[in-house]
Amino acid sequence: MKIQLKELLEQNKNINRGFRKLEVWKEAIELFAFVREKLKTLVNLSFKIKARIEDSIFSVSSNISEGYCRRSLKENIQYLSIALGSLGENYSQIFALNNSGEIDIAWFKEYDKLHYSIDNKLIKLN
Repeated sequence: MKIQLKELLEQNKNINRGFRKLEVWKEAIELFAFVREKLKTLVNLSFKIKARIEDSIFSVSSNISEGYCRRSLKENIQYLSIALGSLGENYSQIFALNNSGEIDIAWFKEYDKLHYSIDNKLIKLN
C-alpha cells in the first residue's frame, strides 16, 4: 500500500503540486487515516461528534495544500495558521474523548506523538 502511495506522489508533478513533498502534509494525511480508523471502532459515539472530529483532522492536510497552491506567501501563511487551528481543534476533541473514557490511553499516546510532530512542523513552517 505504501509503495502505491509513493508512486502516486511521483506522477503528474508540477509546481502547484509541490505540497506533496512537504513532510508535514504527508504526516497530516497519515494522522487523518489513523484517526479515521479509530472512529470506525467507536460505535457508541454519535454521528455528529464523529463528523466534527473527522472534519477537523481532514482540514489540516487540506489547508496545507490549499495555502501552498495559492502562490502568495501571505495567503500561504494564513492557510498554515488555519491548519494549525484545525489541528488544535482536533486535539481538543480527541482529548475530550480520552477524558470521557471513549478511547484508551495507549491509542491517545500514539495519537499525541503523531499530533505533536505535525504541530511542531506547522509552527516551524509558519
